[in-house]
Amino acid sequence: MRPALPRLLTCSVVLAALAGGCADVPLDGAAGQGPAATPDGTPSRTPNAPPSTTPSASPTAPDPSATLTPGVKPPAAAPVTRSFPAKLKNGKPPLFVVISFDGAGDLPLWAQWRALAKQVDARMTFFLSGPYVYPQARRTDYQPPYKKAGASDIGWGDPDKVLRRAAVLRQAIAEGHEIGTHANGHFCGKDGINRWTGAQWTGELDAFESMVRTGPALAAGKTLAAPFDPSTVKGMRTPCLEGNRPAYRAVMKQRGMLYDASEPGYIAWPKKTDGLWNFPLQSVQLAGTHKNTLTMDYNLWYSQTEAHEAPLAHAPALKAQVLATYRMALARSRDGGNPPLFLGNHFNRWNNSVYSDALTSFVKETCTQPDVRCVSNVELIGWLTKYGVPATA
Repeated sequence: MRPALPRLLTCSVVLAALAGGCADVPLDGAAGQGPAATPDGTPSRTPNAPPSTTPSASPTAPDPSATLTPGVKPPAAAPVTRSFPAKLKNGKPPLFVVISFDGAGDLPLWAQWRALAKQVDARMTFFLSGPYVYPQARRTDYQPPYKKAGASDIGWGDPDKVLRRAAVLRQAIAEGHEIGTHANGHFCGKDGINRWTGAQWTGELDAFESMVRTGPALAAGKTLAAPFDPSTVKGMRTPCLEGNRPAYRAVMKQRGMLYDASEPGYIAWPKKTDGLWNFPLQSVQLAGTHKNTLTMDYNLWYSQTEAHEAPLAHAPALKAQVLATYRMALARSRDGGNPPLFLGNHFNRWNNSVYSDALTSFVKETCTQPDVRCVSNVELIGWLTKYGVPATA
């Protein structure tokens, strides 16, 4: 049993690490609103001439993983195609590194992260926001609690991009990646999701499923298959890591979901809470300081510059600090018997892309190390279900 005093200290560290809050990235062309906006109130910009992410398909034999052809059965959102041993040659369990993304809307960044995953044989989890696959013209179909119909702090989809995102989601699933839910309107703060009841969370997740099932067809103006079967989603990260946890977790459990990736925590073997696996964003020390932060890009940004854009000349030093923070967290896991490391990111270019660049470097140098396995959340659950939480935990 963990001694009482260290546990209390750990809890206070986690609360301090969370103080920066978190944000999400509005869609291209969506007005910055509330906590989802960048510090100056404008949406993140897309670089000039982004690489095309329009899926290619043979006209004679279309790839069902990439197309939205009517009648093609949507794939499951959480494929598990790999297995891992209980222990490695060194007698320890694999050191699982779980990389996940909130929002998952920017098409060039979809291409970037999928290419990186292929390079190092990683699988990742992408927590999709419903409006990213739903056309703006039909936004009033969404009726969130305490808000006007059609409200969303991250905007809505452009029809062309809705279709392209939907095809990319299919491709990503075919590559072994997992799609989770990040809910819909991304309402944070005192007027946000913290006051939602279980019944209101049921409505929110029903709305997410409806957006996934019907959004691409509405964007195209014709019958199309859904990008994936939303009833097979196994996990959620709530907007800004907020919400009444017992209330929304009860709804998740009723729907057959398996884990919540929303609660701040620490580097330790995960356990179940409220009937779900609790996969936390973890409290770590910001390298070179006495500050504690969570393993989430926004929290790192807040810890470094209070979520203000630093001069471009500062980017190399800021990236080096984030990379050193990740390395320290990995070393801490190794020293503690290899509990999983959970790293959260957004599809963003915050602070001159410091956080995306640092994570890219960390993935390249870490996921190919002999004792490391870079996995999705559902792959980790598969291992935990088969072998259990190690006794040393």
